[in-house]
Parts: sequence; C-alpha cells; structure tokens
Amino acid sequence: MNLQDLIEPVVELAQQAGDAILEVYATDFDVQAKDDDSPVTQADLAANKIIDAGLRNLTSEIPIISEESGLPPYSERSSWNPYWLIDPLDGTREFVNRNDEFTVNIALVRDGRPVFGVVYVPVTAVTYVGCEGAGAERRDRDGNCDIAVAPESADPVRVAGSRSHRGASLDAFLNRVGNVEIRPMGSSLKFCRVAEGALDIYPRLGPTSEWDTAAAQAVVEQAGGAVLRLDGKPLSYNEKEDILNPNFLVVGARDRDWLGLINEVD
Repeated sequence: MNLQDLIEPVVELAQQAGDAILEVYATDFDVQAKDDDSPVTQADLAANKIIDAGLRNLTSEIPIISEESGLPPYSERSSWNPYWLIDPLDGTREFVNRNDEFTVNIALVRDGRPVFGVVYVPVTAVTYVGCEGAGAERRDRDGNCDIAVAPESADPVRVAGSRSHRGASLDAFLNRVGNVEIRPMGSSLKFCRVAEGALDIYPRLGPTSEWDTAAAQAVVEQAGGAVLRLDGKPLSYNEKEDILNPNFLVVGARDRDWLGLINEVD
C-alpha cells in the first residue's frame, strides 16, 4: 500500500466529517454522557458514520478502531496490522464549550506506530497531514506548505497547555524549565502547533487515549519532532488490553533535555 495515495481521499473524508460537525455546531445540540462520563454529541456520531463508511470503501481490508464505535477485545485487535485509529471529534468538551478548538483525527497505525495521520480543524478549515515518506504539511485557504518543528526553543519557551487538565507535576516541570509562556488550547491542536514550529514543547501529564493522539503524532514525527513516553521511548499503540496512554512529551525543539527536566519533577 502506498501511503501517499491515501492523502487526498482521507483529507476529503476528514473535511466531510468536519462539515457534518459544523452543521451540529450551529444548532442548539444535546450533550449526553458515555459510560466514562465523557461527553458525546450528535456531531461525534455523525462524523464517525462518515469516516467509518469512507474508510471501509477506501480500504475494505483494513480494520478500524474508533472512539465512537467501541473498543474491540484485545484478543481480536492485537493481530490487526495495519489498522485505522480515529477520533471523529477530538475535543468534545471544547465543542460543547464552543471555543472552536476541536479536530477530526484519522490515523493509520502499522507495527505499533502511526505512519499516516490527518488532523482537520473544522472551524478554521486547516488540515495537517503527516505521511511517512512524504513529510508533514499544513493546508489552509491560502494553499499548502511543508511544516517542520522549531530548530531551537524560544525565550520564553512556548509551552502548549491543556484547557482541561493541569496539576502539580506540570507546574513543577514548568518551574524547572524556567522562563515559559503557556499557550492553552484544546484537542490535538497542541501537537499540530508543535509540528509547525509555533510551540516548543507539550508536556502531557494526564489521561489520554490512543485515538486522541495517533493522527497528530504522525504529523509531529513527520515534521521532525517526537512524541515520547517519560522513559524516552516513542509513544506506541495497540500493545496492551486498555487503550490509555502513559504520560508523554510532544517534543519540537531539541535544544534542551526535556526528559531530564520532566523526570526531575518527583
């Protein structure tokens, strides 16, 4: 399978899902709670339907894991290679709060790594693509351009922060970094801003699931960055029963020992 042949049809799928999300966003929509108390809306379900049908038509032989379709048992999915991993609406809380910072995430995972990813931002119509063998790019109304992480960190260090999660461990890390500028934002936008060099580092010391991170990780890695567990290994996929990620760092600029700083926190 040529990954580059997937770019245009998957970008189109993500944009179609984004259009469906915006249709709901413009209404007085309902919010329900899933079993884990996380929110879900008609927009999540509409986007999931579009992406699921589109991927099955595009690559019928490749299985799909989606946040909105339920997680197959590990005994079944452990042998899937490759497989699609999607979050039809990443940042549902941002969607509910109407702050525009939500995305559509579609990734292809092979050998435990996201080798292809599309992240679409419906409100701004910005698309990020990461494809092994083709690099990373940003697409917007002005055209397409290649993107790369920052060659060195700025002063102050530009740190992506979650709107929904903050804690003592993160504060301790920031104190060790020193002069920082925190830029709060939601969803996988944090990864993408690191990938295009607008931010230097994103420390994630809180819960995420694999469908939250895979597509954007592909973008970061193809832009020259890294997504690392705190033991220094790349964040990996489909290697255990649950789908929760450990704490990790999204690294753009490589001029500082971010792992050393984060591991000194305790």
